[in-house]
Amino acid sequence: MPKAAYYLIHPERRTTSAVFASPHSGREYPWSFLRRTALNEHSVRSSEDAFVDQLFDSAPRAGAPFLMAGAPRAFVDLNRSADELDPALIEGVSRQGHNPRVASGLGVIPRVVANGKAIYSGKISLSEAQARIDSYWRPYHEALQGQLDQAHLMFGQSILIDCHSMPHEAMDAVSRRGLRRPEIVLGDRFGAAADAAIVDRIEAAFTRAGLLVTRNTPFAGAYITQAYGRPGRGRHAVQIEIDRALYMNERLIRPNGNFEAFRRLLRGVIHEIAEIGRAEQMPLAAE
Repeated sequence: MPKAAYYLIHPERRTTSAVFASPHSGREYPWSFLRRTALNEHSVRSSEDAFVDQLFDSAPRAGAPFLMAGAPRAFVDLNRSADELDPALIEGVSRQGHNPRVASGLGVIPRVVANGKAIYSGKISLSEAQARIDSYWRPYHEALQGQLDQAHLMFGQSILIDCHSMPHEAMDAVSRRGLRRPEIVLGDRFGAAADAAIVDRIEAAFTRAGLLVTRNTPFAGAYITQAYGRPGRGRHAVQIEIDRALYMNERLIRPNGNFEAFRRLLRGVIHEIAEIGRAEQMPLAAE
């Protein structure tokens, strides 16, 4: 099994209501899982947000906690609801209404990796699926909820920065020919998950770094932004998708020659985002 459900890095001093999290960068593939999958070790990694945890690892130096998944997405998807169970994969699960994510094989226990290749040659038991949810999904979300609650207690608000990466070709369908293609997609579920002023400032931080930003198309945010974004209660959630071609070789799943330069660029963006969470700092934060 993966060694841990999550890894949490605390800042020396918490100075912002921002909480950074990376639910899809886990890369601890258990041997028992790799032995059962129909894919090789390289193909099974295609769903991974590879190296996103490294790109955002300066968040604690900016005064924010950083939560990272231990389990890989192909094993259990932390950006799905625990009840998004796929009857085509899991024995004993009945079909309940139409869920496009589950129907496409991308439920909480995925049936396929990102390129549509089947992970398994048959089904898995409901008890195995439930064990993954109980051992990895629930602890991750308990830790995330705890960090957001603490931020809200200290600062009167919480700002979840949900960190992801996207395949370069993801923007093919929405990019206009002859124009520069967007490199960052911010998802706030069309305003339902975060206050517009916060999203504006996040967009401005990326734009000042020279990156082209778009919102909600083709990624508006999935379970995490839906579950944790309650702007009317001072709880904001914004999903960030970064074009993988900016920092990695997607085919080889390796950092490219621009990796360190892009990582340094993001440090400035991360500090600007953390500054948003300092704007509404309350006295309790100094205790």
